[in-house]
Amino acid sequence: MHELADAIESVEQLTVGWRALVLDRDPGADVRDLPGIAVRWADCRFAFWNCLTFTEAGLDSGLMRRRLAEAADIMRSKRHPGFLWVFDDLLQDDARAELDAAAAQMSLEHAFPGTGMAGSFLPVPDPVHPDLTFVRVSTEEHLRAFADINSRAYGFALEDGRDGLAGSRLWHDEVYAYLGLRDGEPVTCAASVEAAGRLFVVLVATEPAWERRGYGEAVTRKALHEGARLTGLTRATLHATVAGAPMYPRIGFEPNSPMRFYALKS
Repeated sequence: MHELADAIESVEQLTVGWRALVLDRDPGADVRDLPGIAVRWADCRFAFWNCLTFTEAGLDSGLMRRRLAEAADIMRSKRHPGFLWVFDDLLQDDARAELDAAAAQMSLEHAFPGTGMAGSFLPVPDPVHPDLTFVRVSTEEHLRAFADINSRAYGFALEDGRDGLAGSRLWHDEVYAYLGLRDGEPVTCAASVEAAGRLFVVLVATEPAWERRGYGEAVTRKALHEGARLTGLTRATLHATVAGAPMYPRIGFEPNSPMRFYALKS
């Protein structure tokens, strides 16, 4: 188990960052802070914008089961699927051991694991990659390319990703979102956004045909470099998937709280 403060920071970054991103998608989105559960649910086709997370530290088995039942009820009330994000280090040992089985009893299935990461290492040098040039997202064409790279990388339909990002004001003006271009074609992307005095890295993805060439690391460095340059912030956080986790320590991030993502069983 890691330091509890790291898990609390990770939860705060999710709740603060996702509030802005979800309300950008839909000003009428379901954004609530309930006892023990933060709701950040745009109810759109882009599943990452439909999010619940537990916010209490020290959940024992009984309270964990109550929160799972409440989360499942909220998810069942929505039109579009999304994820419950659970940070292991918020749970007591008994609750952590029983989590998957308890979730299954509530018709929640483990979708994929993740890891919270953070570090006070900014600024980073402006990156150079021999294959890539970088462009900040500033047009609808850029935003569509950013959405499409994420959709292909994470296995979403293209229209689902576009439903999450198309027409955004925030992503043009306040998110430090970058595309990495190879021979003029977008092949990788990453973004950082200010959240509670930190840079929060979101939606890092690379076209599956161009993985394992250092593109994701390079464009993440670009998003961090520009975000830190323009905000003066020195600390950054993110939530990594298994595929992306090995890359981030090379930039300066340190892993902290393990995470589990749950979806309603279909």
